[in-house]
Amino acid sequence: MAILQADTERWRLAQRYASMTETEVKDLAADACSLSDAAKWALKVDLSRRGLQIKLAEPAPAPKESTKEHSRIVSLLKYMTLPEALLAKSILESAGIESFLGDQNIVRMDWFLSNALGGVKLRVREEDAEEAAALLGQSRIASAR
Repeated sequence: MAILQADTERWRLAQRYASMTETEVKDLAADACSLSDAAKWALKVDLSRRGLQIKLAEPAPAPKESTKEHSRIVSLLKYMTLPEALLAKSILESAGIESFLGDQNIVRMDWFLSNALGGVKLRVREEDAEEAAALLGQSRIASAR
């Protein structure tokens, strides 16, 4: 059934592209990275039908963040309850600091184990630790008022 729908969509798009002007088709080919696979197929068929030798635009490769890939992860704080840890994590993420929670799944399954595990660990990249600690310190002061 899904194959039939995919074929129907391809042919519907092929008919749509056939009704477009050559300029519109060229513009569409320049923005092909935003199209679905079915739309790309239909566009290739139409370009071939028109005899146009235009390559579809490829998506730009994602920039590599080599420094963050190999950063050391450090435990910043420990929380006895999962909601506290999730709140701290959301504060860091809203500031653009990537963070991770250690042992959250075990504590979620059986919160009695939180004490034995030493709580839910909030972890950040080593280079973000100082800024993260400052943010969380400020959030505690703000909530105490």
